[in-house]
Amino acid sequence: MGKSYETIFENNRKWIEEKLGQDADFFKKLAEGQSPEYLYIGCSDSRATAEELMGMKPGEVFVHRNIANLVNTLDMSSTAVIQYAVQHLKVKHIIVCGHYGCGGVKAAMTPQDFGLMNPWLRTIRDVYRLHQEELDAIKDEQLRYDRLIELNVQEQCINVIKMACVQERYILDQYPIVHGWVFDLKTGKLIDLNIDFEEILKNIQKVYDLTNSDWVMSRKNNKNF
Repeated sequence: MGKSYETIFENNRKWIEEKLGQDADFFKKLAEGQSPEYLYIGCSDSRATAEELMGMKPGEVFVHRNIANLVNTLDMSSTAVIQYAVQHLKVKHIIVCGHYGCGGVKAAMTPQDFGLMNPWLRTIRDVYRLHQEELDAIKDEQLRYDRLIELNVQEQCINVIKMACVQERYILDQYPIVHGWVFDLKTGKLIDLNIDFEEILKNIQKVYDLTNSDWVMSRKNNKNF
């Protein structure tokens, strides 16, 4: 264990040398601040690292990770990250990214008492309840598991859109746009679930409107995103 731990610092030294070899001012620029266009909300799973699978550099993605990529309005960590990203960093895109083979979603499908994890997993169980008819119609357990992972991403996207800071910023700037992705561990592919942001806005406006303003999907320059 000690050797493995020390390896981290050796890797860090090599990384510093590599970056300075490419750009002598790399860390000077890095310390000046950040202006990412993306907020990535993903799972804490060690196999699904945001910047690496997106091919992004330091400073390009603001990242929040937790078990099963949940956006729970009672979780101050995720809500604080989203508010900071939207109001201060002015991100243009919010991505909720799940992954096939997610242990948190699998646990939520299991009839077992997980102790302190129960309140967290209950959010995923609620997703199952909302989509129980569709999920129970899937006879293959693996396919049902994969579908719940996708539906969990969709519901977390909806939770993001419910937030006042997201609504208010969108009305002013037509940003941020919310996206739902799944990462396939077996192939390395990112899969865009093509969450219909505009339709979700329309569907939830009556119940979750916190601005008393018309929500109009921006029609300008959509081809550029």
